[in-house]
Amino acid sequence: MNANYSFLSKTPGEMQDMIAGRLRAIRRKRKVSQKRLSELSGVSLGSVKRFEQSGEISFLSLIKIAYALGLNGELEHLFEEAPPLSIEEIIHGQD
Repeated sequence: MNANYSFLSKTPGEMQDMIAGRLRAIRRKRKVSQKRLSELSGVSLGSVKRFEQSGEISFLSLIKIAYALGLNGELEHLFEEAPPLSIEEIIHGQD
């Protein structure tokens, strides 16, 4: 199963939880405490905790956390290329 299919088959809430889980795992793997991540990112400790528990966070705070974890390269490619949704898009080369 390719990654795009997996992502498309999830609800927005499931994606939110998945992304929060991934970032929590990266933080733990890098041995960064929630408090230290808060300090490095400038995002409040309460927001970091809430994000890891519920997935809820502002987009700006998500970007700050990603930068603090050294994941800004991942963000730079977010939505860079959108795959065509239909054969008509392919044929007509719609933007």
